[in-house]
Amino acid sequence: QVQLVESGGGLVQAGGSLRLSCVASGSMSSINILGWYRQAPGKQRVMVATITTNGYTSIEESLKGRVSISRDNAKNTVYLRMSSLVPEDTAVYYCYNAAARGISWGQGTQVTVSS
Repeated sequence: QVQLVESGGGLVQAGGSLRLSCVASGSMSSINILGWYRQAPGKQRVMVATITTNGYTSIEESLKGRVSISRDNAKNTVYLRMSSLVPEDTAVYYCYNAAARGISWGQGTQVTVSS
């Protein structure tokens, strides 16, 4: 089983930026996908961005230009950078790991963007 611990959330002013981090531990597969999803109040959880072990990224179309994702395989850590934040970015951000063994989720970190 993979454990995921997110950090970096909090209150941010509109127009600002943030960086979220997620450290993975446990039975990590050598080939896996790390990523971020978010869930706004009253809405479904949706993908923000993912990155494979070899660095291939996928970013939600509406967020391209404001979001970047990266990972440090040596540290089993994935990062999400978001800029030009708007109140609609307010959500709980969940770290995600997918591998042949299954899918794991972090507990989430709250990001609140104030106008």
